[in-house]
Amino acid sequence: MTKSNENGKIGEKIAAEFYMANGYHIAERNYRAGHNEIDIIAENENSIAFAEVKTRTNTASALMYGSPKKAVGEKKKEHLLEAAKVYLRITGIKKQPRMDVVEIFLDEKGGFLKMNYIRSAFGERENRY
Repeated sequence: MTKSNENGKIGEKIAAEFYMANGYHIAERNYRAGHNEIDIIAENENSIAFAEVKTRTNTASALMYGSPKKAVGEKKKEHLLEAAKVYLRITGIKKQPRMDVVEIFLDEKGGFLKMNYIRSAFGERENRY
């Protein structure tokens, strides 16, 4: 496994722990619908969150790509929304859905530095479920 993949797994674990600490149950991790993947699907009694987790190390080379959220471009958003629609159709879940982005920042050794949680990150686009 590459260092980037290892850091991604660390970031997803941190994000899952965040959701659980805030009253969510993790329904799925790395859910696949065809070629599309959702990192975390978390539910509470009222809503279901489809989360894309982006992890960066706090190094100049990693940060030159900009904020992790910027890595979630238009094509990625469409893929995430399509996977969420499939999940909702297959499961029949009727809770209020939303798309979150969780930015995780690690130090050079993979230690947690900070997290930026962006709830309903796609705005109006989310109304197309």
